[in-house]
Amino acid sequence: MFGSSSRDPSSAVLCGSGALSHVYIQHPPLRCNIPETHGLFYDDGNKLLLSPTSDQVLSWKTAQCDQYDPPNSDSISEGPVLSIRYSLDKKVICIQRSNQEIQFKNKETGKSFSWRCKSGSESILGFFWTDCPSCDIIFIKTSGIESLLYDAELNTLRLVEAKRFNVSWYVYTHESRMVLLASGMQCTTFYGFQFSSGGIIRLPKFEMTMVRTEANQKPVLAVEDVHIATIYGRIYCLQHDRAGMILNLYRFYRDAVVHQGTLPTYSNRIAVSVVDNVLLVHQVDSKVVIIYDLFLDSLAPVSAPLPLLLRGASVNGKQAAQVGDNIAMSYGAMIYADKWSFLVPDLICDLDHGLLWKIYLDLEAIAASSSDIPYLLEFLQRRKSDTSKSKLLCLAIMRSIILERRPVSIISSAIDVLVAAYSHVVKAGSALHGGDRRASETFPDSSTQQTENPGSLFVDSVGGTKNNKNFVKQESSSRAESKSQQPACTNVKNEHFNDAAVSAAPGVPAGSVSSSDADTDLESRNHSTQHPEMSLSGDSSAKETRTLMQPGRGAETPVVKGEESSIHAEAFENRISSIESGISSNQGAQLSTAAISPDEMYNFVFAIVEDEMGGDPAYLVAIIVEFLRSVFKEKMKVHPKLYVMTIQLLVRSNRYAEVGLLVINKVLEPSKEVALQLLDSGRQNLQLRKLGMDMLRQLSLHHDYVNLLLQYGYYLEALRYARRNKVITVSPSLFLEAALATNDSQQLAAVVRFFSDFTPGFKSTAEHSRFLGILTEMS
Repeated sequence: MFGSSSRDPSSAVLCGSGALSHVYIQHPPLRCNIPETHGLFYDDGNKLLLSPTSDQVLSWKTAQCDQYDPPNSDSISEGPVLSIRYSLDKKVICIQRSNQEIQFKNKETGKSFSWRCKSGSESILGFFWTDCPSCDIIFIKTSGIESLLYDAELNTLRLVEAKRFNVSWYVYTHESRMVLLASGMQCTTFYGFQFSSGGIIRLPKFEMTMVRTEANQKPVLAVEDVHIATIYGRIYCLQHDRAGMILNLYRFYRDAVVHQGTLPTYSNRIAVSVVDNVLLVHQVDSKVVIIYDLFLDSLAPVSAPLPLLLRGASVNGKQAAQVGDNIAMSYGAMIYADKWSFLVPDLICDLDHGLLWKIYLDLEAIAASSSDIPYLLEFLQRRKSDTSKSKLLCLAIMRSIILERRPVSIISSAIDVLVAAYSHVVKAGSALHGGDRRASETFPDSSTQQTENPGSLFVDSVGGTKNNKNFVKQESSSRAESKSQQPACTNVKNEHFNDAAVSAAPGVPAGSVSSSDADTDLESRNHSTQHPEMSLSGDSSAKETRTLMQPGRGAETPVVKGEESSIHAEAFENRISSIESGISSNQGAQLSTAAISPDEMYNFVFAIVEDEMGGDPAYLVAIIVEFLRSVFKEKMKVHPKLYVMTIQLLVRSNRYAEVGLLVINKVLEPSKEVALQLLDSGRQNLQLRKLGMDMLRQLSLHHDYVNLLLQYGYYLEALRYARRNKVITVSPSLFLEAALATNDSQQLAAVVRFFSDFTPGFKSTAEHSRFLGILTEMS
């Protein structure tokens, strides 16, 4: 679809991956294969990978994922390790030694103590730390769930509340603060709790459905078949039904659990990851990944299933291919190995080799394999992991489809997506700052026009901003007293993820609020858009119908014909390179957003394609008119140079009447640049020159208007206009020279007398003496 030249920076961005895979892991991984360690454990509350030895625990920060950073270490006592986690302030190490015992060690004091089950009939399934105001740590046992306070001074635990019911296994992610407890003979009955900094929410008990393979056989749901995912700030549960070969989606509200639909699976073993709010379903047996974007509750895949790629970092394309081949040969056999553990949300831990991989989306490959341009632009606008790349891709796509002369209707839809996305960012950013909804910046070469600043506005969440306040822990002794007075179950703050606002602005930049550093609170179902149950087979919406192309089979960029094609191509490449470097450097100084402003559309799309497009300019004029329609609908400003370009294109085709209509109907908004272009084009058409003069006068650009009157020889009219509007910035010598050019002594004398009477100090200037002498000679 997009250019094939390896020298073209835009082509490298779009086709650098060859569209062989849409998801990849980057080499080198974080290496944690240190001898004499006993397994790897993931502490998602602190984003640490932990590996205990006989007398210490080693920890790596997964957020950095740098293989050269040495691990941190803390001493621990000898003994078996079933599970290990640090407290959220990293002051306490908690180790599960057995099904009956958990050991606590205070790093500051070095003191340790153990907590054991009181009843021998119950077992500890696991534990996790929480930033909930009423408790510090949660124990999951076969007999239920317990919330406890940790007292650092007394080095003990105090029970806050216990919920009793049978528990077979549990699933928890710190990202969602959500724990699901499985119960029942088939493990399909679930109790759900969210422990966030706003309090505790208990979900209503719910059942998960499973397909029966035989009449008398009831399948049992396993812990590896249930996943919690946080996508666009919404909390989902994904349940794999192996017998039915489907993946059930449930969405959690604070007062309900709603079945959202089903996704097909093609493997008995699957894994789930979330990368930049995109759901990845790994078909482990098939060794492919299917991508879903649940932003508008669409259950259609973004692209065709493709393998997970192992990619090496390199400088150029040849080195990338060589490094990739070498890595594939040495590690390719271990892709989706049995000992791979998928960590929330986007990590893979190879337990056999002690390696930690991070999962990435290949946006270039996705762009190259998609033929639905409006949907692709919506998808790119919602990505936040690399907003600079998303913006460059959107700009390159717009340039490409215009140069390919795609139907105007398709380009119009694409323009609507980008304009709506930028409008949403501007409105949301203005609301955040409490200002006017139309933020603007002044163009450096315009005295009247203003437009929105793309970098000064940014919204962190899709439907609004969540002012999540992290609970600040105080000293345990003082906190224990205050917590003992609080109820065990409280409601979270009444801030909801506004799905209605999200649905109203399709394609807007979406940011996840689901980080481990900020809570993702559940919203009430009646405050959110009701989502119908739907499945892939029953989804007939045109919005969700995606025409998938074979990888790497996009349409090609038109070739510039003629003997000068190579020169044009090289100039085009240089211009694209400078533009992309300018965008990248500008992004670093601004808050991150992939939204494209009207100013950027002119500079990085229209100004470039105008130079490349030859022949009849009517097509480009039609595209610009569609862009103006979309921008005006959102009540935004346009760069005045785009109006100038429109006039130039129409004049090139001798369509003067259309220019006049656009100006009279204010489609081309008045500005100094537009007026000057009308005057320049007025050399061939007097009507355009009159429109330009009228526009200067309308804009109160008195100095320019007077200068143009003098330029056209209307010096007496210019003199009257200057006196009436008190224009004192034009030099008297210009008027006098214009009068002298007529060779009429009476008119020259009238001009000299005017400045002598109305301009203080003029009689003492050299111009006065000079022109008096000229008058004497003429008489």
